[in-house]
Amino acid sequence: MSSHKLKCSILGGTGIVGQNYIKLLRDHPWFEIIDIAASPRSEGKHYYEAVKSKWQMNCNIPEPVKNLIVRNVFDFNSLDPELDFVFSAIALPNKDDVKTLEFQYAQEGIPVISNNSANRWTPDVPMLIPEINHEHLKLIPIQQRRRNFSHGFVVVKPNCSIQSYIAPLHALEQAGYAVEKVIVTTLQAVSGAGYPGVASLDIIDNIVPYIGGEEEKSEMEPLKIFGTVTDKEIINRTDIHFSATCIRVPVTDGHTASVNFKFKGSIPKLDEIIDIWKDYRSLPQELRLPFAPENPIIYLENVDRPQPKKDRDNDKGMAVTIGRLRKDNILDYKFIALSHNTIRGAAGGAILNAELLKAKGFFEKR
Repeated sequence: MSSHKLKCSILGGTGIVGQNYIKLLRDHPWFEIIDIAASPRSEGKHYYEAVKSKWQMNCNIPEPVKNLIVRNVFDFNSLDPELDFVFSAIALPNKDDVKTLEFQYAQEGIPVISNNSANRWTPDVPMLIPEINHEHLKLIPIQQRRRNFSHGFVVVKPNCSIQSYIAPLHALEQAGYAVEKVIVTTLQAVSGAGYPGVASLDIIDNIVPYIGGEEEKSEMEPLKIFGTVTDKEIINRTDIHFSATCIRVPVTDGHTASVNFKFKGSIPKLDEIIDIWKDYRSLPQELRLPFAPENPIIYLENVDRPQPKKDRDNDKGMAVTIGRLRKDNILDYKFIALSHNTIRGAAGGAILNAELLKAKGFFEKR
């Protein structure tokens, strides 16, 4: 083990999101996996035994993880004293149970970086996209005081469906152009449903025009991300409105969004919008965080791009790729955007959150 690296655990390490964490962290310069936790049925098994044929990544199980003994996720007595923080990807039948479990880890003094939706609407829990609302980290000391946590806390990442279009809108607002209305249709990859996910007979030669809960998340989560931190909680933004339609499509990875939007006041020219997107940088780029894309937004001039197969892996799978910006006959403009749902939208986004937390000094020894 590398003593200089922070030690982390994956809660729900046998599932697809957990496997993605293991794959993406295998050569991470700052973090090292020393613990895998899962449901009681995997307790006591070597990791490779617990996943068996369920391993779905396009690489072998990393050697340092392969022989780890899987811990029962509810077993706090066996926590490694060297553990610095946990990534939470645990799936439980009831979201309230997930919420309770994550706060139990925080109560033990362990920071929780969550991929789950259970705590996204908890008022004192930051829902973080580092380029957009890194200032929401100042809510962490408030959360710790309110809940009597020592070093522990909970931070969550938002739903994968919003990743492709919220950064481009934020870039425009940062440049002084307030956005008022957004109509978005997301074309979401089957990997977003987990494993085994959507039945082949439902998705081959077909689309499914309904994904439970996705439209509500797509319309509401941006309001918290764009919200304001008070001395108690985040107050959601109220002067921007989203209308979403979410469709499952026969694509393996990569969520595409067709976005129509209207400005509140002055309207920039088309070329100015593209320049704003190309120049967009934020704190993760300033800090040179390992998982931060060098270019958070990539604009392609080709009329037939972006495409999931060709563009989802841009900049480590962490960039938003945009194309087809054009005038809209009803609102102001429209564009097509793409993000990698299992990297930027899931494990990779949470790893970037953890990197930001480390860089800002939020990880301390218990």
